Amino acid sequence: MKEALIQIISGFVGTVGFAIIVNIRGKRFLFTALGGLGAWALYLLLGLVLPGEPIRYFLVALVICIYSEIMARVLKTPTSTFLTTALISLVPGGSLYYTMSHALMGDYSSFFTRGIHTLKLASALALGIIVAMSAVKLIRRIGARRKEKQ
Repeated sequence: MKEALIQIISGFVGTVGFAIIVNIRGKRFLFTALGGLGAWALYLLLGLVLPGEPIRYFLVALVICIYSEIMARVLKTPTSTFLTTALISLVPGGSLYYTMSHALMGDYSSFFTRGIHTLKLASALALGIIVAMSAVKLIRRIGARRKEKQ
């Protein structure tokens, strides 16, 4: 439990750091940081019921993308402001590092295994974002058509 709390706080701090770097201020700053905290907390929570990392990455990206869409509407800010900062803690940098480390050491078996895993994680993030954004776009189109008919 203590380790999970440290990880969640680290996700929050990492998101805060990235938000500072990209110059996010005011209410947006708080909500981007909360998105990062929520992303990592959800990732850990899903780990209790789902053993596969890629599926957890996909689901977290899906939820955070929807969160980002909602916050973008509420705070009249581009969705990418919330999405990129909230998902920064999930970028598979460690996995990429080990992939390249194996390549440089000439351990090609581990390189390919780790490389495929890294690609799965990155693809899961991208797919979660695409699915959520497509769903939001579809819902908005349906809503617009209903307004036209009235």
